[in-house]
Amino acid sequence: MKTVDQINHVLVAGAGTLGLRIALRCALDGYKVTLFDISESQLESAQGLHGYLLKGLLKNQKITSAQAELVPANLSYTNDLDKAVVGVDLVSESVTEDVELKNSFYQTLTPKLAPGVILTSNTSFLMPSALVDSVREPAMFCAFHFHDVFNQVVVDVMPHATTDPRVVELLMEFGRRINQIPVHVQKETPGYLYNAMLMSILGKAAELLIDEAGSIQDIDRSFMGNFGTPAGPFGMLDQIGLDTAWHIANSQPDAASQRFAELLKSYIDQGKLGFKTGEGFYQYPKPEFAQAEFLQP
Repeated sequence: MKTVDQINHVLVAGAGTLGLRIALRCALDGYKVTLFDISESQLESAQGLHGYLLKGLLKNQKITSAQAELVPANLSYTNDLDKAVVGVDLVSESVTEDVELKNSFYQTLTPKLAPGVILTSNTSFLMPSALVDSVREPAMFCAFHFHDVFNQVVVDVMPHATTDPRVVELLMEFGRRINQIPVHVQKETPGYLYNAMLMSILGKAAELLIDEAGSIQDIDRSFMGNFGTPAGPFGMLDQIGLDTAWHIANSQPDAASQRFAELLKSYIDQGKLGFKTGEGFYQYPKPEFAQAEFLQP
């Protein structure tokens, strides 16, 4: 099995909100990265957002200019999966949060991978055991779930029953090398640790909006002003992706989750998926909640 020092080339599959951030983070930390997506337009959007993110990271002194200069040489984009898998040591999958779609992708991907490649899923709520039957080397497979990557820097490492313990150890160290705080989720737990708590908050925010207790802006102001966070529940949902949040909410049978899913679907049907499409509950790249006056008395 590979050691963490032998991880040099990372394939990120899925150029959505988190996938593009994972790719950029790895490239900034010196890894060769291939960002794959079946959609050429999604890859073009990711390239544009990478430029936007780099400017912000430099402005806020979260990266150095030397790191930023690494990105053009380290990061490539492709919609050709056969090319994407060449020479990779670790795969981070960020395909849409749909169990059938993910399983189908693994059935296509894993026969193309060289033996011993570490395969990880950035799934937010699906259990790795729901995906492992579609994986060629189950021992090399583990959930490796990122949050925001640049602001919320926790990464969850959650194995399934037959994940090789050495894979868990490798991912914990790899997480540190890409400037994340690794958390070992010791058994399969829906939502990991943070997301299990977060979805309760986001669902309650949606309930307040649906019941007309407050506006999107005031619900977010209440949260941000009290907790000191850079975004409130609806800003967070835009970062997660409304389509991803819909898959999660819609998978839950209770009435509150279904109301939440209906709210999200009303935006999705208009093509408003959040940050990655330029509009969700807010408009990007300059959302209202990020403006200085949003929290002013």
